[in-house]
Amino acid sequence: QVQLVESGGGLVQVGGSLRLSCAASRNIFSFNAMGWYRQVLGRPRESVAAITRGGSTNYADSVKGRFTISRDVAKKTVYLQMNSLKPEDTAVYYCNALEFSSNYWGLGTQVTVSS
Repeated sequence: QVQLVESGGGLVQVGGSLRLSCAASRNIFSFNAMGWYRQVLGRPRESVAAITRGGSTNYADSVKGRFTISRDVAKKTVYLQMNSLKPEDTAVYYCNALEFSSNYWGLGTQVTVSS
């Protein structure tokens, strides 16, 4: 059983920064990819950023140039550095791990950007 635990969310002002962390219960190289999604109540969950086993990254157009996904394999942790935050970035952020046909999710961490 895989466990993903997010941390680092909170309340921040417009233009501020936060760094989210996702700690996995096992070696993150065992996953094909890991990523961050976000969801606003009443709207579909959307992909924000992802990093593959090989280290390739991709981002949603809405966060390109502001968010950076990275990882620390030794710590079994994936990060999401979020800069220049906007009110529309307010959401619950979820960590995701993809292993072949299996998807694993964390419980989420709330990010609120106040204006």
